[in-house]
Amino acid sequence: MNALGALAVGLLFGVGLIVSGMSNPARVQGFLDLAGAWDPSLAFVMAGALLPASLAYRIARQRKVALLGEPMCLPAIGRIDRRLLAGSALFGVGWGLAGICPGPALVLAGAGSSPGLVFLGALVGGILLFELPARKR
Repeated sequence: MNALGALAVGLLFGVGLIVSGMSNPARVQGFLDLAGAWDPSLAFVMAGALLPASLAYRIARQRKVALLGEPMCLPAIGRIDRRLLAGSALFGVGWGLAGICPGPALVLAGAGSSPGLVFLGALVGGILLFELPARKR
């Protein structure tokens, strides 16, 4: 049942990305192009997500178990270090150049898009590079 629930939520998220146009790299790059033909649609999508996400986190913090019965595991607030800053900068540069982030990459890869597949490969490579120092210990 948990896998089916995860699939349903993932499909809903993917449909939301498609309907909002956020799986289109040109739309994201238009948002990041402040000096050119700026497209504010991503700002509206993010602003529209603030209220539901805030409510969901408020409810989640009070729960010990998720809706599908798994233990509730919210991220802990950690310290800001060089790896976090470097990873954030690398993510931002990649997002700006490609106009793709992990969610839309899955949508694009599922549609057979070459840029989505390339981005997904780079994402997996980045994850493996991030884990490399921990594996050497």
